[in-house]
Amino acid sequence: MEQIDQMNQIEQMVQIESLTKQFEGRTVLQNLNLNIQKGSIYGLIGVNGAGKTTAIKHLAGIYRQDSGRVCISGLPVYDNTALKARVGYIPDDLYFFPGYNMKRLRNFYKRMYPNWNDERYQRLHTLFNLNEKHRVDRFSKGMQKQAAFVFVMSIMPDLLLLDEPIDGLDPMVRKTVFGEIFDDVAERELTVLVSSHNLKELDGICDSIGIIKNGHMAIERDLDSLKAEVHKIQVAFSSGTQDSTLLQRNYEGLNILHQEQRGNIDILVVRGEEAVERIKAMNPLLFDRLPLTLEEVFLYEGSN
Repeated sequence: MEQIDQMNQIEQMVQIESLTKQFEGRTVLQNLNLNIQKGSIYGLIGVNGAGKTTAIKHLAGIYRQDSGRVCISGLPVYDNTALKARVGYIPDDLYFFPGYNMKRLRNFYKRMYPNWNDERYQRLHTLFNLNEKHRVDRFSKGMQKQAAFVFVMSIMPDLLLLDEPIDGLDPMVRKTVFGEIFDDVAERELTVLVSSHNLKELDGICDSIGIIKNGHMAIERDLDSLKAEVHKIQVAFSSGTQDSTLLQRNYEGLNILHQEQRGNIDILVVRGEEAVERIKAMNPLLFDRLPLTLEEVFLYEGSN
């Protein structure tokens, strides 16, 4: 048992345990738990004000927790300069030193981060066609996002924290950005936490998700297993059994997260394979499983 626990400890890149944070007497995070495996991409989801950015800033070492533990590779984050040098962070509200161009910022990052990779910097700033002599604080929002990505990837981080990273980026740039991230996840076991309100963009990217609700973790699951447990189906019965009272009675006892009717077709989101088999046993005229999107997982699971 002890050996298994040690293996799990090694696999965990990020561990947040019972994190509580207040600002001026208002509780923003309460007993938050969060775990991310090394070499995975984790999607942090929640409505505005749920506490996503506050949680990320604890991992970046910007905020000190009121209580609880915030660790990367088993080490406390706050006041740990060596550990922070292994963390790349792109906030939603970008800031660049006034008057600095790409070249001056490159020299700054090169002094601050021991794993700085100049070859990668040269390749990425050329790839995004960013002029080294222009002031970065006068770039457009999209260009500033690209510049931030160039610098954060060039420090060769072990953990990458992305807060709303795709705002202001056109589809081709988004594809390039995530292509670079995927390469590092595969080749260097880069660990990524990405928070975004655009759930369609996160779908197909994340290995696992955490849904924050009112400052605590409502759900944290491997995405594939979650989608395997929650099923979206459409069913229709022959006209002889299209009695809503009868159907409602047949659905009783099933773990239904969502139900709607479109003409003679019922759209159901249910939890558990048993619920699916029970509906099949009703001998519907039509039975189809539909793909469940990340947005639907958030809507139906996050609201429960």
